[in-house]
Amino acid sequence: MSGRVVLAGNVIADLVIEVPALPERGGDVVGTRTWTTAGGGFNALVAARRLGTEAVYAGLHGTGPHGDLVRAALAAEDVGTLLPARTDRDTGFTVALVDAGGERTFVTSFGAEATLAAADTAAVAAQLRPGDLLQLSGYGLALPGNGPLLSGLAAAAPAGITLCLDPGPLVADIPEDVLAPVLARTDWLSANAREARLMSGLADPRSAAAALRERLAPGAGVLVRADKDGCWLAAAGRPAVHVPGFPVTAVDSNGAGDAHVGAFLALLSQGLDPLGAARGANAAAAVAVTRRGPATAPDRGELAAFLAGDPLAERVLGAADH
Repeated sequence: MSGRVVLAGNVIADLVIEVPALPERGGDVVGTRTWTTAGGGFNALVAARRLGTEAVYAGLHGTGPHGDLVRAALAAEDVGTLLPARTDRDTGFTVALVDAGGERTFVTSFGAEATLAAADTAAVAAQLRPGDLLQLSGYGLALPGNGPLLSGLAAAAPAGITLCLDPGPLVADIPEDVLAPVLARTDWLSANAREARLMSGLADPRSAAAALRERLAPGAGVLVRADKDGCWLAAAGRPAVHVPGFPVTAVDSNGAGDAHVGAFLALLSQGLDPLGAARGANAAAAVAVTRRGPATAPDRGELAAFLAGDPLAERVLGAADH
């Protein structure tokens, strides 16, 4: 049996409003389209689950309309939860304003997911299984209350757990005493090019991947995601290599990074080697950006169809039976 992808991060509600342009300070603008979906780490969980790997949410969720929406969305994708609902507050939400040029502007109001206690991380630790892939996000590590607790969870994770860190756009705001123990335990670091530059001081993604691997324990690896150009893979004991992307016409890049992380972990859990998992993750992200809306990662059949004629297709189809 392959291990589970366990997200010790945040799944919140996304309120998306399309606007012709952002209003001036003190002004108003009429939105042209509005919808609410599950967001945050939801996309990574869905990407893993659709490829046949069990996925569970190990963060907090509240009681109220946003918590109900999150739990319904998780259930619809057959993603379980490890912690019970908090009854004293609702799940948080993000307002995303999308202007006519496609630029997204965010305002986030945290809720139950930002109120971790030591008892919560202890409960998560007690439910981890050998072979699980534990995913942490820089969003959670940057929160003053959650960060130290999640750092402690990572540092104490047993040897049989694979720890993946997605540092996120707030990586520069994570205190060093929180980040350092996580990096020391990280098995896979998956960052986009900007995050890799912030962490390494190097603009070249290949150099950044190699430098970041040196910050991790022996045997750990690094992925630097490069959007349409695929990714750079610095696996243990090997030079950093470019893993090409797949040419597609992108219509919505939101969530592509999450689709990449979730697919990579799923394929690793099913027995693919890191290079094959990285190529499969590039393909999953490529499919995701051709679709509008949230959680656009492909399922196993869709990914195999996209890869038709590529030897990786048969490996993807066989991996879920691992």
